Amino acid sequence: MKYNKNIYEAIFKSRPNRFNANVILNGEEIVVHVPNTGRCREILKEGTKVFLREELNPSRKTKYDLIAAMKDDILISIDSQVPNKVVNEALNNKKIDTLHKYTKINREKTFGKSRFDFKLSTEGESEVYYLEVKGVTLEDSGHCRFPDAPTERGARHILELIEAKRQGFGAGILFLIQLDNVKTFSPNDITDPEFGNALRLAKENNVDIMAYNCKVEKDGIEINKKIDIIL
Repeated sequence: MKYNKNIYEAIFKSRPNRFNANVILNGEEIVVHVPNTGRCREILKEGTKVFLREELNPSRKTKYDLIAAMKDDILISIDSQVPNKVVNEALNNKKIDTLHKYTKINREKTFGKSRFDFKLSTEGESEVYYLEVKGVTLEDSGHCRFPDAPTERGARHILELIEAKRQGFGAGILFLIQLDNVKTFSPNDITDPEFGNALRLAKENNVDIMAYNCKVEKDGIEINKKIDIIL
């Protein structure tokens, strides 16, 4: 997936709140939007090279989105709006092995008290599959974890996937790791033990759990390959 917008390099300075950051662009300090409400503390450090996407919207308060950052020599996408777009592209291009047979792709569909990212179905809707997508940016020595902050909503989504499975539907959760060259994925039990417990319960109830890394470039991102999951 290409952004098809101008991308600029800048230097991260600070993050006064969840939504904004101060960066240095062409020698000038400016405020940019951060499209990720997660902590990203291990990524967004003072002096880090970051990448800004120009957003030509006159009604916005900020001109740029901070969409990616360098962590050592690894480029990490931090845009939380990207994962669903990447997965949608991958579904259409049949790049997710488990889900090849589903030809109808609908986004943002409600089941129970949750709204899942995707409702997939075969022709005639003889088979229906609910898919939830989670973007992952937390990495350490090739191992990734989710979430980087407690998320009651995340655990609730997993329990709803279990219920969908019990009612005879297909159900799965896909962790899209927004960087390359990672080896394994696990739930972040230290940060959110309830999420980890819910994920293991989902595995026991035959909910599909998938993790894919991505090829990340300055001007785009695409799904790459499946990685091992450690529960």
